[in-house]
Amino acid sequence: VQLQASGGGLVQAGGSLRLSCAATGNVFSINAMGWFRQAPGKEREFVSTFRWATGTTYYADSVKGRFTISRDHAKNTVYLQMNGLKPEDTAIYYCAGGRPITSTVRGGEGYGYWGQGTLVTVSS
Repeated sequence: VQLQASGGGLVQAGGSLRLSCAATGNVFSINAMGWFRQAPGKEREFVSTFRWATGTTYYADSVKGRFTISRDHAKNTVYLQMNGLKPEDTAIYYCAGGRPITSTVRGGEGYGYWGQGTLVTVSS
C-alpha cells in the first residue's frame, strides 16, 4: 500500500486547511486510515483515524471539535478538515494506514503503512 498525502501549508491562527491522503496498491490490506503529527522537538502523536468498514472515527482530545476526518470510498482517500487552527497545531502531519485493533488505534504500532509528511504551519 502506498499513501500519498497532500494539503499542508501556512495559515493564520483561526484559519482552515484540508489534508488529503490517497491510498493505492493493495488497499484491501488496510481497514483504517488516519493521521499522526510530529511537532519540532516533540514525540509523534495521534490526531485522528477513520475505520473504513464501520465509519467509526477517533480523535485526539486536542483536536476534537475542530478537526473532522472523512473518507471518499471511491477514491480510497481520507481527508482531514482542520478548522480553528492554533499555533500548537504546527507540525508535520503523517498519513497512516493499517489494521489497528481498538487498543492500538491511537498508537503508531497499529499502522503498517505511512505516507510522506506534509507540513502544517499555523502563525499567530
